[in-house]
Amino acid sequence: MCPYSWDVPGGVQVHVRDLAEELQRRGHAVSVLAPADDDTPVPPYVVSAGRAVPVRYNGSVARLTFGPLSATRVRRWLGDGGFDVVHVHEPASPSLSLLAVWWATMPVVATFHTSMSRSRALNAAFGILQPAMEKITARVAVSEEARTTLVQHFGGDPVLIPNGLYVDTFATAEPRPDWRGPEGTACFLGRLDEPRKGLPVLLEAWTALVRERPGARLLVAGRGDVQEYRAGMPGDVRSSVTFLGGVSEADKAAMLASSDVYVAPHTGGESFGIVLAEAMAAGTPVLASDLAAFRAVLDEGRLGVLVPSGDARALAAGLTELLDDPARRRRLSEVAAVAVRRYDWSTVADDVLAVYEMAAEAGRRPASGRSSRPMG
Repeated sequence: MCPYSWDVPGGVQVHVRDLAEELQRRGHAVSVLAPADDDTPVPPYVVSAGRAVPVRYNGSVARLTFGPLSATRVRRWLGDGGFDVVHVHEPASPSLSLLAVWWATMPVVATFHTSMSRSRALNAAFGILQPAMEKITARVAVSEEARTTLVQHFGGDPVLIPNGLYVDTFATAEPRPDWRGPEGTACFLGRLDEPRKGLPVLLEAWTALVRERPGARLLVAGRGDVQEYRAGMPGDVRSSVTFLGGVSEADKAAMLASSDVYVAPHTGGESFGIVLAEAMAAGTPVLASDLAAFRAVLDEGRLGVLVPSGDARALAAGLTELLDDPARRRRLSEVAAVAVRRYDWSTVADDVLAVYEMAAEAGRRPASGRSSRPMG
């Protein structure tokens, strides 16, 4: 069960997609219910739950669907599926996932991605959400930050299973020479309309850096109002910044492979940071804000460089130092390439399947062998 619109790129959607396809590759039958516009092409395993609407959530804008029509579609999907296990993502949001927990009669596995401090909204909704939380057979958190959020608001003892990626897809990506800068290339990925992704901080840092290194280049990938950012940049800086817009998975991998440094200037609200792992897999050194989630992925700075969040001057200094030191970049790439293997789907999917088997057993369903019945 994917709570967010299938046609809008996001970490949860990618996680659901890759997990579904990995399970299918292993011989399982999988169905995914997700919001999607009627004219959006979806894979054969995706069932559309209808158009989503934008909702502000955790410093971002999530596209969700919720209401009587959605409830009917969820009930029909559950009734027709014959599922051994239903796997919902972000069930604490007003989404298909919450509806699925309410209506499910089979074991439910729930993955929690969100990291936030004490939320007044979640506290206010506790009376509504708690009965749903009690129906969940097994809980998964993608990071210690997500685990802390879950435990603070709803209690329990979730299993920690990180987001996954196909490491070799990024490790074998080919760089694009036309994206390279003669004095170094940095890149950024994130929705431009989300301040917490930190692009304004990066552009402030880049303005100082590029005036010292006029041949440097910054690649910015992500959907949003490019003209607004261009208008706010000094004229002598604009030519050094290339806005790529929304990119495909192949172009994302190529962008990372073409860059000397991946920059994650986020200011908060991050639970994991899968793009950091993707950069590590591509062999691209990471420069990131010193957020708890990023410290975990970068092993407290052993696998990348951490700088104070929101500090443009420190970000510029850290980026300059990395661009000036190819030997250090090479060392970071080598250690990160080994460490990132722990996030490969070959490992992560094994962990997820172990939770499915535990949930199926707790629900008095067969848990041994490879089931041919579908998973939701």
